[in-house]
Amino acid sequence: MDNSEPQLADQDAAIALLRWYADMGVDEAVAAAPADLRRWGAKPAPRQRAAAPATSTPVFKPSEAALPADEAVAAAQKIAAGCNGFEALEAAVKAFEGCPLKAGAHNTVFADGTPGADLLVIGEAPGRDEDRIGKPFVGRAGQLLDRMLAAIDRDRAQNTLISNVIYWRPPGNRTPSQTETAICRPFVDRLIELTAPKAVLLAGGAPMQALLGVTGIMRARGVWREIETASGARYPALPIFHPAFLLRQPANKRLAWADLLTLQKRLMED
Repeated sequence: MDNSEPQLADQDAAIALLRWYADMGVDEAVAAAPADLRRWGAKPAPRQRAAAPATSTPVFKPSEAALPADEAVAAAQKIAAGCNGFEALEAAVKAFEGCPLKAGAHNTVFADGTPGADLLVIGEAPGRDEDRIGKPFVGRAGQLLDRMLAAIDRDRAQNTLISNVIYWRPPGNRTPSQTETAICRPFVDRLIELTAPKAVLLAGGAPMQALLGVTGIMRARGVWREIETASGARYPALPIFHPAFLLRQPANKRLAWADLLTLQKRLMED
């Protein structure tokens, strides 16, 4: 049996391995080399003094890849406020290094669709397919969302813009933390202000809680509320079930259809 340590062939292989670790939820290294759990608690063998290597490779920790939370939020607020258009905001989000999730993501997933459309759909965070492709709502849930929108004559290619409250995939598709949501919030607010939609459709409980401070999607869905951005501007928002939830609970599609009709009515008003 070969007990020699595996050697990474090149930098690309090392980066691929680190991304795999991040996708699996690993965010910290506790030792420089693997350990045999069966020998924990045993008396350590005498150590041989070895010459220090000429260079050392830093241990990757996503938590060290970003600013402290308060500084990151302040930086995001300043950057977002300085963006005067959709393209500038998109470029600013892609260049932003203040969110620790970015260190483990393949792509920044900002938005897809028609900037300036009167309907803005906001979901939670990118999943595996979204992270790979770089666009929101492209997996099975995204395909269902497209069909739902088409039922009320809506299309991301013509009259709908789609985004999220988080722009980078959380490891293992875990729920984003309050800190991660707070860091991204200034960009979300600015997107709403710049696009000035007639209605914001909140897909799921996570964006509803992040933007409205309301919990309990079963009770809150289908009821119009208002999002207030940092500047004090207000925009009508309608929470609905997330398409992923509807895939798991298809019996609730009848409620989702009723919510879509409510949305359609609002969009058709002068």
